[in-house]
Amino acid sequence: MPEAPKHHHGLELVDRNLLTMTGVAKVETFDDREIVLHTQLGLLTVRGESLHIRHLDLEQGDLVLDGEVGALLYVAESRRKGSWRRLLK
Repeated sequence: MPEAPKHHHGLELVDRNLLTMTGVAKVETFDDREIVLHTQLGLLTVRGESLHIRHLDLEQGDLVLDGEVGALLYVAESRRKGSWRRLLK
């Protein structure tokens, strides 16, 4: 039986300008156009303009960001690693 995640993953996007998330485990990279995070349900990329992390609490798994959100993209961890292997061959 799979182990239950410590925190549930959820997100709320208000007017494409305020994104509140739970279940965030790690911030991989960030700048004002792209934020890459590890969540309880896989890798999440947030793309947009003028992105800014307003609040981050990795112990609780909470993140709040503002800016113009243009896209949210989930990628399974195993698929991401496989893509890198194919590129490096």
